[in-house]
Amino acid sequence: MNLAVIPARGGSKRIPKKNIKEFFGKPIITYSIEAAQKCKLFDRIIVSTDSSEIAEVAKKYGAEIPFMRPAQLADDLTHTDTVILHALKWLIKNGQKINYVCCIYPTAPFIQPKYLKKGLDLLKRHKVTSVLPLTNFSSSIFRAYKINDEDQVEMIWPKYFKSRSQDLPAAYHDAGQFYWAEVRKYMKEKSFYSSDTIPMILPDYLVKDIDTIEDWGMAERMYQANLFAE
Repeated sequence: MNLAVIPARGGSKRIPKKNIKEFFGKPIITYSIEAAQKCKLFDRIIVSTDSSEIAEVAKKYGAEIPFMRPAQLADDLTHTDTVILHALKWLIKNGQKINYVCCIYPTAPFIQPKYLKKGLDLLKRHKVTSVLPLTNFSSSIFRAYKINDEDQVEMIWPKYFKSRSQDLPAAYHDAGQFYWAEVRKYMKEKSFYSSDTIPMILPDYLVKDIDTIEDWGMAERMYQANLFAE
């Protein structure tokens, strides 16, 4: 069985009710549910939440809520892996045999079914624990600056001061959309960032982390520009 788990707690502080806030006419979590449905990879699409309001929205758009997430797994410090492992253990205990699991974040309006398919294909082809979607930093992190204790500008890596950006290694960050894992290996590793994780590169115009109101506004502008269209 292939399983999609969308972790969506109810206690967002910087953007109240972020996971069900309306984004171009529908709750933002809907984009994740619909992408999971359209790719036709999943036997079950579940939402792990502690919020009855999120649960009702998720069910309306076709996701399952087989359990309510315990409050101790819904605070600011709970890691994504903890939530996914809880869901897997609950389902296995209740008779489900799961081969592959995909964690899909609830605030990922640019998610594309074709990349969900590509991720599973990479996972099976390379026989690894997990696939991690990444995108490149817009400029080289090796020429990054910080502000020191004297409120002055200081390079983090001064040895690269005279280096050209094109001569420095490429650097990537988590795309923040989804992760794939082979369940048996994942439950041993207990992390999507495992000992044999392989990358899948997403174009940067499909990636926007949404943590603040400013991020939300930028995501709306990106979406409106139709840059994500297949």
